[in-house]
Amino acid sequence: MAIRIEDQNLLFHLQTDHTSYIFHVMENGELGQVYYGKRVHAKPSYDNLTTKEWHNAAAVWRQDHKDVQPQVLKQEYASLGKGDFRYPAYQVTQENGSRITEFKYESYKLVDGKQRLAGLPSSFDDNDDDAQTLTIALRDKLLGLVLHLNYTIFPHQDVIIRSAEFQNQGDEKLTLNAAASAQLDLPDSDYDFIQFSGAWARERHMIRTHLRSGVQSISSLRGTSSHQQNPFVMLARPNTDDANGSVFGFNLVYSGNFADQVQVDQYDASRMLVGINPEEFAWNLKPGEKFQTPEAVLSYTDQGMNQLSQQMGTFYQDHLVNQKFAHVERPTLINNWEATFMDFDEDKLLSFATTAKKLGLEMFVLDDGWFGHRNNDDSSLGDWFVNEPKFPSGFDTFANKIHELGLKFGLWFEPEMISIDSELYKAHPDWLINAPGRHASPERQQFVLDMTRPEVVDYLFDAMSKIIDLTKLDYIKWDMNRNITETYSSQLSAADQLEMPHRYILGVYQLYDRLVKAYPNVLFESCSSGGGRFDLGMMYYAPQAWTSDDTDAVERMLIQFGTSYGYPQAMMGAHVSAVPNDQVGRITSLKTRANVAYFGDFGYELDITKMSAEEQQQVKDQVAFYKAHRKLFQFGKFYRIDNPFENGGNVMSWEVVSDDKQHAIAGRYQILNRPNIGYLRLYVEGLDPDTKYTVNGGSEEFYGDELMNAGLFVSDILHETRGTDKSADFNSNLFVIDAVK
Repeated sequence: MAIRIEDQNLLFHLQTDHTSYIFHVMENGELGQVYYGKRVHAKPSYDNLTTKEWHNAAAVWRQDHKDVQPQVLKQEYASLGKGDFRYPAYQVTQENGSRITEFKYESYKLVDGKQRLAGLPSSFDDNDDDAQTLTIALRDKLLGLVLHLNYTIFPHQDVIIRSAEFQNQGDEKLTLNAAASAQLDLPDSDYDFIQFSGAWARERHMIRTHLRSGVQSISSLRGTSSHQQNPFVMLARPNTDDANGSVFGFNLVYSGNFADQVQVDQYDASRMLVGINPEEFAWNLKPGEKFQTPEAVLSYTDQGMNQLSQQMGTFYQDHLVNQKFAHVERPTLINNWEATFMDFDEDKLLSFATTAKKLGLEMFVLDDGWFGHRNNDDSSLGDWFVNEPKFPSGFDTFANKIHELGLKFGLWFEPEMISIDSELYKAHPDWLINAPGRHASPERQQFVLDMTRPEVVDYLFDAMSKIIDLTKLDYIKWDMNRNITETYSSQLSAADQLEMPHRYILGVYQLYDRLVKAYPNVLFESCSSGGGRFDLGMMYYAPQAWTSDDTDAVERMLIQFGTSYGYPQAMMGAHVSAVPNDQVGRITSLKTRANVAYFGDFGYELDITKMSAEEQQQVKDQVAFYKAHRKLFQFGKFYRIDNPFENGGNVMSWEVVSDDKQHAIAGRYQILNRPNIGYLRLYVEGLDPDTKYTVNGGSEEFYGDELMNAGLFVSDILHETRGTDKSADFNSNLFVIDAVK
């Protein structure tokens, strides 16, 4: 049994292959945190780790238990108001205004496996991977409120899933003001807080800050997980890097307002809280009702951040992502957006698709502009019927022509949005989110539909289903191009308005769930003006996401590198686009653009019909190369080698290695060339030290330990460009490493 329970001492030891998570029931009936870290032996008690001493100037639980002082205790799910003055995991308000609760241990339940949550994206164990689920029941007798703390271990990925459920079994209405998915109290604060922050077109840049007294946090109040912050964070020892050291990872299976917070108290202990942002949140619990938090993902390793990313990524692929596509190689594609924007007709698109087929691509994706009377950003969102003047022969006929070419067919949708200039708005102006008597703030000339309304979800499901059926659709790019303002739902009462942000995202999940179940063969890719909703909640339904609207190769190095800490490369949509780049105006070689985009779900987003014959041949060769190594690029074990967020940021390198260590591909990227530099070496990782390898088909053979420890010589970049009109800046090289047969 991976979860060991000492009934006499009420101690719970959750063991994965390499970690231990231990908590117990304290004298006051609440749960106390004992240990989380590298695996330790199971035993009946850990008196050394649960020792308590009396501290002056601190409230105590009872006069005869002076050493039980809430502000000193490491707890599992803490409240505020009875002597612990740190931020709490939850807060409940009674009808009389009191916010004091006392949850006491009542029972536990241990079962094999892991079931999905109702109405929320969640982890699962469909393939009997030795998962176990422990539920602890606690009760506040005064309120009749029951709290279930859920723990699932996935032992072989060293992952623990946590969530909480509140059940009102009392007689009065209660209001839940905060409800974290997980709390972790650690005994010291010698950690770096590592976050992945940015903005539109520069998402998930790595920021590393040592913990200090007080609170460090990231959050979103945008109605989405956001471009600005990502729900994935790490706590790492100061000496931890990608290859070595101790690190905790935390992620949230949620797509709405969130908060990740770590607080260092006066004793230099740390409290981590992960969950729905308590700002702009409240949930009314009438008698008989319950509230379930999203799931939080916790993982630990003492083998560095590469190992953490790998074990969490394996967990996502096996136990979170839609299993229909989780391990299936994703198609290469061409998207027309940056080539045509909305200025296209049927003939132009068919020419585009025909050329794509000749170049070896596998799917044509038609982006914005195919519906309503949509020819610019001002109209038609919500009108999910064909723009007939652009498709005079019929949309089904056009889709058939794409399929007859031997290509898959994909479409762009933005289901959650509405334009004022639309048939939908004329029929249902009340479906637009806005506060009574207030001006609705436009963004990108569009507004947001009220996804808390069941009739909105029904309308979108029916409209999208008609198009899917008509075109025999293979793929949907689901976009969400703005944040929510004037947050208010006319169908909710005044007392329920703070439920609106969470109810909104539940409506989105409901629509996703219905479509995925009705059309299991359609591959969904999530998008939110690029990477504005790159989170596990979306990945549950859509196993890949558009990583960023910024397709510049240099910017994508940073974005994809930062994203790789929390998410595997199979989740990242990565395309080659035109130069000068639309977002930054930079000119990079076709080679470098592809060398960056290979490490994800590969595609193109430029006008291939206007390329020279030489460029088209280069694209054809790139597509063939990617398809030959696609499984390795999408599902190989990913290693970060040279970190562009450190040491001046001029060089970045990464690598993918096959499970059997017979094949690897490393990419090295240098932004600016330098004069008169010394010899360069690339130190790869993950190979078998005793196996011989060749590099790029060369004749010299290298043992794996030589490539990893002594390194691979990298030639002077200037040699490649001397005597040509090509720049030595923005240079990249791939190293294909194959075991000698």
